[in-house]
Amino acid sequence: MEKFDLDSKPTLFDKFKWWLQDVRYYPKEFATGVKNLWKWFPTIWKDRDWDTHFIYEILKVKITNQSKYISDHNRYTMAKRDAEIMMLVTRLIQRCQDDTYDMEYMDYHESEIFHNKIEGKDLYEIDVKIKSENFKEYFAKYPRQYKRVLNGEINMFQRDISDKTDNIIAMEIAHENQKRCRKLLHKILEENLEKWWD
Repeated sequence: MEKFDLDSKPTLFDKFKWWLQDVRYYPKEFATGVKNLWKWFPTIWKDRDWDTHFIYEILKVKITNQSKYISDHNRYTMAKRDAEIMMLVTRLIQRCQDDTYDMEYMDYHESEIFHNKIEGKDLYEIDVKIKSENFKEYFAKYPRQYKRVLNGEINMFQRDISDKTDNIIAMEIAHENQKRCRKLLHKILEENLEKWWD
């Protein structure tokens, strides 16, 4: 076995030997790099530095690719389960990107928006009139969150409960649910990210 002194500097001959050992992998590594460029091109093309939507998009594509790789190769006993958890993460990312829970309460009411010109100015004010609402059904869907709003545990708008309309209560539940979705996403990532390798 060849002895190697950690304190000595590698010679040019040592570097050449190491290069010869690695050179056989270069064509495969080059091909993989080209495939990665092709695979990532649509995502990178649409990437912008504006907000978390684009950070989530890159993370979602990476986890989707890794999930497929781990599932297809199936090299360890928990591979299929890890791939399932990864796809759960991508679905949660999509819900964060779409503001699924933040917008959900809007399905339970119908409103009309008016743009009223401010007298003497070249400005408009927005006036929202609720035509119909079914927030009771929404509250029944999330009874625990509804109780927490009424108890003051959730009070995003810093209002007394007597000042809260059903619309405000619904908005607070929606924001809380969206926050819970983000927390669940990050908790799953924190608990599993280091385990996802093949």
